[in-house]
Amino acid sequence: MTDAQDLRRRTAELLAAHPPATTDRLEFLRARFDAGLAWVHFPAGLGGLDAPRSLQAVVDTELAAAGAPDNDPGRIGIGLGMAAPTVLRFGTDEQKQRFLRPLWTGEEVWCQLFSEPGAGSDLAALATRAVRDDEGGWVVDGQKVWTSSAHLARWAILIARTDPDVPKHRGISYFICDMTDPGVEVRPLRQITGEAEFNEVFLTGVRIPDAHRLGAVGEGWKVAQTTLMNERVAIGGSRIPREGGMIGVAAADWRARPALRTHYLHQRLLKLWVDAEVARLTGERLRQQLTKGQPGPEGSGMKLAFARLAQEISGWEVEFLAEDGLTYDDWTMRRPDGVDFTGREAGYRYLRAKGNSIEGGTSEVLLNIVAERVLGLPPEPRTDKDVAWKDLPR
Repeated sequence: MTDAQDLRRRTAELLAAHPPATTDRLEFLRARFDAGLAWVHFPAGLGGLDAPRSLQAVVDTELAAAGAPDNDPGRIGIGLGMAAPTVLRFGTDEQKQRFLRPLWTGEEVWCQLFSEPGAGSDLAALATRAVRDDEGGWVVDGQKVWTSSAHLARWAILIARTDPDVPKHRGISYFICDMTDPGVEVRPLRQITGEAEFNEVFLTGVRIPDAHRLGAVGEGWKVAQTTLMNERVAIGGSRIPREGGMIGVAAADWRARPALRTHYLHQRLLKLWVDAEVARLTGERLRQQLTKGQPGPEGSGMKLAFARLAQEISGWEVEFLAEDGLTYDDWTMRRPDGVDFTGREAGYRYLRAKGNSIEGGTSEVLLNIVAERVLGLPPEPRTDKDVAWKDLPR
């Protein structure tokens, strides 16, 4: 069984064969993947060594100390946090071999085609259709929205309705969509920040081979649950040090500007600091649980806490900084590679945090998940549970 000592040995061998100072970045990342040091808990041959997930930190620490390049996780977060676990669990051997390596190295960016204009919180009501063609593949028509990184992506994880004659949760299938194929149109969706990290995606007669289907036909909702659970962990459960992230920025502002301090703002900051530390420690416990299997509904609670804290901390910061909190660097419509919650000014954090309670599942939906699946409370009445999708009012 692989242990920390073995991982340090393997990492040293990687560094000796591919010195970071003289090795091309992409060549190094490919070599790291092939050595099983990309995500050590993945199977051997797929970037891992079947090792405990907790040992990934051993590899990361050794490589960081040696100045090795990373795979720019902020840019490829959807692939790493959502697509990869889903492909690993439901993909065929051919799909795993084809997609996981370029996904991890960042050669191919992924996006997520789930939400629609009429199917956001009620995602299972989605209307995008996938119909069998004469060659056994699928023809997809529909519209998706709130799609992060669609303007950068080569591949997308896509759910579409394949059977309108059954209840909404049972008539969905899950596909991998090539974003460069004919019929895929990406349009920028400008946000309150002035930027367009989100997009609308229009699918018109897009052909997807059946070999790019994940899971059985009609069981896409089951596959999507794996994606959604991992998405919430990826958003709300990232590892940060004590007083890291947004609370660290707020604390630094407090220390740097004594003239702006008041007793009221001090009390609020102390409460936010404690809440952030509780969330951080809860995230550590969640990651320890992940070493034993797939993420559960607890990830929804972490994502809830992340959204609330991001909005409250950024609101505190704007209020503390007074007129300086209202400044904004650039309203130009840009299409960024990712989100930067700590490297921008307070005004950006305040505006961008408004989306945290929507993306990755709205806070209202996540409250229901926590209530029903964690606390065991009675579920809300669902009158459409046994009604065919085609008969639902729209």
